[in-house]
Amino acid sequence: MDTIKYLTEEVQRFCEDRDWDQFHGPKDLAIGLSTESNELLDLFRFKSEDQMREMMRPGASREHISEELADVFFFLLRFSQMYGFDLKDCLMDKLDKNAEKYPEDQVRGKNLKYTELVRER
Repeated sequence: MDTIKYLTEEVQRFCEDRDWDQFHGPKDLAIGLSTESNELLDLFRFKSEDQMREMMRPGASREHISEELADVFFFLLRFSQMYGFDLKDCLMDKLDKNAEKYPEDQVRGKNLKYTELVRER
């Protein structure tokens, strides 16, 4: 079975078993996704590169990061399940669009936004 499909079904079952559909409108799920993403971000606030590298090692910090990643993933899967988005298709479409915006020969090793690239006409 497709992993994303399996995980989406697990999230759906989890939520339906708790009668949570009523709380999962698109706005609420987008807020949840943003909130959980910000909780992940907050773990790194005011941390030096050395401190962040240390956080990536096995231990309590890494476990907390893992939990926040899972929360973000949960809301992403739930949003896609509730509103019929195929995450694989979404990602592949976006990669195709980004390949046009960020040609390899112009961006390799650079972190420029596509609007900063010099385009040949």
